[in-house]
Amino acid sequence: MKLQTRLAVLVCKASGALLRRMGRGGTNLPGRLALKIDKNILGELSRGVKVTVVTGTNGKTTTSRMIEQAFADAGLKYFSNKSGANLLTGIIAVFAQHCTLSGKCPYTHALIECDEAAFRRTSEFLPVECLVVNNIFRDQLDRYGEITHTLNAIREGITHVPDATLCLNADCSLTASLAEKIPNKVVWFGVNVPIYENTAHELSDAPYCIHCKTEYQYDYITYGHLGGFRCPKCGYHRHDPDVAVTKVVKTGADSSDIVLDMFGHVHEVHVNLPGGYNIYNAAAAAAVSHVVGIDEETAVSALGQFECGFGRAEQFTLGKAQARMMLVKNPAGFNQVINLIAHDEGSYKLAFLLNDRFADGTDISWIWDVDFETLAAQQERFTRIFVSGVRADDMALRLKYAGFAVDRLEVFRDYDELLRAVGADDMPAFLMPTYTAMFDLRGEISKHTDVKAFYE
Repeated sequence: MKLQTRLAVLVCKASGALLRRMGRGGTNLPGRLALKIDKNILGELSRGVKVTVVTGTNGKTTTSRMIEQAFADAGLKYFSNKSGANLLTGIIAVFAQHCTLSGKCPYTHALIECDEAAFRRTSEFLPVECLVVNNIFRDQLDRYGEITHTLNAIREGITHVPDATLCLNADCSLTASLAEKIPNKVVWFGVNVPIYENTAHELSDAPYCIHCKTEYQYDYITYGHLGGFRCPKCGYHRHDPDVAVTKVVKTGADSSDIVLDMFGHVHEVHVNLPGGYNIYNAAAAAAVSHVVGIDEETAVSALGQFECGFGRAEQFTLGKAQARMMLVKNPAGFNQVINLIAHDEGSYKLAFLLNDRFADGTDISWIWDVDFETLAAQQERFTRIFVSGVRADDMALRLKYAGFAVDRLEVFRDYDELLRAVGADDMPAFLMPTYTAMFDLRGEISKHTDVKAFYE
């Protein structure tokens, strides 16, 4: 290993350790410093490692946690970027953290969550064995631009990894198009049936055929633009998945039970998180397990045992109440949380937290495409309704126009006061923060209860 790389590793490790001692995680800055010293450091540190990459708009972190459980149960010697630092610099930092000072990586496998826009560049350095693309939805228009920009960034990244096996969502017409005119082997996953009887009203991010612009016809829709799509003009259509959810037995506030067909082998599967989107994540994780050689029984067992990623349906005890935190960051993801809450018959407190910092997306107009009206129609179920975050007033206005009674909206500027209100009685709560609001809220929660740091 050249001296330049060794110096970069040393600087990365030292700065990361210092930042973690300061309670800041040490995820991106160390990688940025290392990259200044050695432009090819990621290629050097990942040499000989079998890398699985998870990308796409929604579900990267949770899918990665499902896969990680399967890796652990199978006895693979692996590491992952559990902190969620999924840009190039964060990925460099996690590789440096798990390498020796000489730059040698003692692990056989790496599980890397990668930002969909960052994959274009990150893929130039990583020896990717398996690539998962969960879905492509409209997200952070100020950063990603049009949805086709995200699609093209992933498409370009795939050209850098011709030997990787791709695990693609058969139900997403955008994601499925990535399989065209490439040498890669493809494993398809999907859901063969509707997940809910009734779903939140959603605007489709891909209503027209990606090839001929004709409006798609659907045999069924799971959510958003996902489902049994087909173009009546050019014939572009959903692939039959190799890993398919053939029946949704039950969806609840804590978990789901499904029937999963893996390459012709049928399994009854318990998914240890709620929500239709996590049913897709489970199918993706099962597809990855097949690609890396993990037996089906181990893969199925992992789906019922994994721990959720930070902010992704995490549960906390706050005062007298049990609270579940559901990260929301775009219309498709938020509508799936609304589906989850709307199909549960219990009573809850609700907390909506909206920020507009860079990591959230500075354009908050997307909240007007979220179907809050579905919750407003059931508002008698919700004992208290809290609003907070940097853009709390904008969220309160959106809820007003959705039909929530204005005198029931309680706006909190201080997270400590919000958490005290959440924990004032034993009624359970759903906390729905955007990305930076989630970090701020978890920081405040750590003062009230024991929680792992986000990078642990």
